[in-house]
Amino acid sequence: MNHSLRRRRAAKAAAEAGVEALLLTHLPDVRYLTGFTGSNGTVVLVGGKAALFTDGRYTTQAKEQTKGLKVVTVPKSAAAAAGAWLAEQGVKRCGVVAAHTTLAQLDGMRQALPAGLRRSFFKPVEPLVAKLREVKDADEVAILRKAAALGCRLFDPMLTLLQPGMTEVEVAAELEYAARRAGASGMSFDTIVASGVRSSLPHGTASLARLPRRGFVTLDFGVMVDGYCSDMTRTVHLGKATAAEREVYDSVLEAQLAAVAAVRPGVALGDVDEAARSVLRRAGLDKQFIHSTGHGVGLEIHEMPHVAAKQTAVLQEGMVITIEPGVYLAGRFGVRIEDMVLVTARGGETLTPTLKAWIEL
Repeated sequence: MNHSLRRRRAAKAAAEAGVEALLLTHLPDVRYLTGFTGSNGTVVLVGGKAALFTDGRYTTQAKEQTKGLKVVTVPKSAAAAAGAWLAEQGVKRCGVVAAHTTLAQLDGMRQALPAGLRRSFFKPVEPLVAKLREVKDADEVAILRKAAALGCRLFDPMLTLLQPGMTEVEVAAELEYAARRAGASGMSFDTIVASGVRSSLPHGTASLARLPRRGFVTLDFGVMVDGYCSDMTRTVHLGKATAAEREVYDSVLEAQLAAVAAVRPGVALGDVDEAARSVLRRAGLDKQFIHSTGHGVGLEIHEMPHVAAKQTAVLQEGMVITIEPGVYLAGRFGVRIEDMVLVTARGGETLTPTLKAWIEL
């Protein structure tokens, strides 16, 4: 991965935002710009130079994982030390990402500065690096393909394991164990297994509830490969479904396919959302679609861009997003279907092509 190129782009974005330097504490941003994977790191960009501040636990790791930048180990706050170092370099105005900086952290960083700089040194800026991360480079796309493919390989074997009476946490444990054995470094998020009435919960993380003899089971999961996330959702039915359950499923599937078909460079994110929402509106189910249609995926499970109503930003080639409409009938059942989709010059390429037609077990 070309971390040097990424740092140059980030420095350019900082200059356009009106700051001499940029201080970043958000670990996915740190990893994106340097390759460093430790749990404590701050990166600064100034005058064509870059420096990584961390603590003594990571002295060797930081030097092994990074190239072309200064590595500084400090006994206390890496962020405070980074700010003080910038002041020593003559910087008068440093950008910090407001969304990733707590008041306590900002106060500590200010206290490490000379008294005369404390009030004016730090300037809040937008998530500049997160914006750069929206469009994946070839290396990132290759890793995301691997992560998505690994996730897909887990799904079919799960179908033979799902049995009425199993607890949701047992299902999640089987899936996560299989993911580790297949090479995942971990899960992208807490695995969602929501069955029966609980399938009407959009974020029904696995519980001690038992799978019903008849009803939906929603599996929403992702794996980590080389620091990058996958994300997919499939909903299956145990036992004989009612006509109403099948109708809702078919409507969600139609909405999901319509949104995937709408993906191509230059299309507004809100238009992709509307492609899904309009299908559910015609079916009288749009009021039960209570979240956005998707989000970016990469070093974090939820990244920019947001595929949501009224979003005017447009898709760009190289973005990887999810398409995940759902319908949730409180106290009854819910259905969600989700794929990862790569934006290519030809349109949307589904990275998680596992079967999503009706499955009744």
